[in-house]
Amino acid sequence: MFLRHLSLVNYKNFDSKDLEFDPVINCLVGGNGVGKTNILDAIYHLCFGKSYFNPVSTQNIKHDTEFFVVDGEFEKEGRSEKIICSFKKGTKKVIKRNGKPYEKFSEHIGFLPLVIISPADRDLILEGSDTRRKFMDGVISQSDKTYLNNLIKYNKVLTQRNSLLKYFVANHTFERGTLSIYNEQLHALGTAIHKKRVEFISAFVPIFKEQYQYISDKEEQIMLSYESQLDEGSLLNLLEANIDKDRALQYTSVGIHKDDLNFTIAEHPIKKFGSQGQQKSFLIALKLAQFHFIKEQASTTPILLLDDIFDKLDESRVSHIVGLVKNDNFGQIFISDTHAERTENVVKNIHQSYKIFTL
Repeated sequence: MFLRHLSLVNYKNFDSKDLEFDPVINCLVGGNGVGKTNILDAIYHLCFGKSYFNPVSTQNIKHDTEFFVVDGEFEKEGRSEKIICSFKKGTKKVIKRNGKPYEKFSEHIGFLPLVIISPADRDLILEGSDTRRKFMDGVISQSDKTYLNNLIKYNKVLTQRNSLLKYFVANHTFERGTLSIYNEQLHALGTAIHKKRVEFISAFVPIFKEQYQYISDKEEQIMLSYESQLDEGSLLNLLEANIDKDRALQYTSVGIHKDDLNFTIAEHPIKKFGSQGQQKSFLIALKLAQFHFIKEQASTTPILLLDDIFDKLDESRVSHIVGLVKNDNFGQIFISDTHAERTENVVKNIHQSYKIFTL
């Protein structure tokens, strides 16, 4: 699978841009602020229906304009697939595949698998559990529609339950029977989601460890583990046991929406005890493991976006990344960099077809 053509209208800093890509390696080079990352983000937008860096649609429209259009032509399994993502202020975003709009954006997720490695990934280590859950959910959802649909339903029921808790306080009332209906729905959906997350971590961790060892070239004791309140008991029991607490807080305090991933090195949190180099290697290993997991599950090689990666790593880590890219496990790759000469020297050594775009 690869992206053949990309067309942008009023997207971020571009009023109009057309690009024809190489099926293997594409390098976007130029100074800071010229739009290298915006092009990568447009590709991400086509695959996921939203920006990787700013999910607020209005903020992806070029200043002083009213709409944006991102248009891409992919080749997948010998067929041409035309995807258009458009948004106009005051209306809903539209995603079309071969001229036909999707009724639900979730139907598009996983059709064009993609993995991005970006400096913004540091949020996975630095930010709260919500960021790490989104990463885990994103990996699983690209190859499991049932999981994605369960997650959407769970979040909808969770919102309804939280609204009910607020209603009870505002109206000085309480209806245990109504709350129980939501509890049972959350239990059924949450249990299925928890089971899939456990299975995912079991399959994902060995791939992650292998990638980390290759990138760092060290036998460091790193670990990724899954933490869930459902490990302590059924969600139904947890919800019942925390009813008084939830009534006081006016929101649901237990459930799979509180799950987290623990990142450790030598059994200590990598956020506090990992060096910058170790944290970078951890994140890249995480994303490369995501790439290999999705490739195996989806039976399609994802597109790989490497945003500003060479500015963030030392030479030995860059050479390891390039070594990975050399083999046939990778499909189409996009690389952004501020140094054209450095980028060309790297891609020449890979002995694959490539294009360099100077912005």
